[in-house]
Amino acid sequence: MAVDRERVLKDAAALLTRRSTASMDDIARAAGISRATLHRHFAGRDALIRALEELGIKETGQALDAARLEEGGADAALRRLIGALEPVAGVLAFLYTENQLFEGEQINEGWLALDARIHALFRRGQEEGTFRIDLTPAWLTEALYGLICAGAWSVHEGRLARADRNHSIAELLLGGVRRESTR
Repeated sequence: MAVDRERVLKDAAALLTRRSTASMDDIARAAGISRATLHRHFAGRDALIRALEELGIKETGQALDAARLEEGGADAALRRLIGALEPVAGVLAFLYTENQLFEGEQINEGWLALDARIHALFRRGQEEGTFRIDLTPAWLTEALYGLICAGAWSVHEGRLARADRNHSIAELLLGGVRRESTR
């Protein structure tokens, strides 16, 4: 039986997000494979975490491409990006909380390149007059990642309906928490 490596990684991320100290045995069980099979694909926990980083970078890059960030208004591009990031949200949720586990140069370069693309979107929105200029593109990028991860956790825990996730993230990020005056 062939093992779907990406599915195993996503199952591992889902478990590790809830239980960061889960053993390789626990991870294998969550993925529905034997520990020996898990070790054939990932020599140990470090290799598994590095593979999760690589998957996160790859899928986030694919989401950025799918969102067509250069097309249309920045706010519409941001909404497309939030939707495109939904499939990788679980992996991002784990990586976001465990971002200090590995600081390899290659990994950092991958995230920096992705961050630069998102920064450019926020900068464009600021230049268009759509996004606030009192918050830096770097901070807005961190806020986006944080909300993507919070959305994944909330859906997983049943505190947010999956169908409401993208809308909730976009509305909070674009509108903030300030209630508009009704006067």
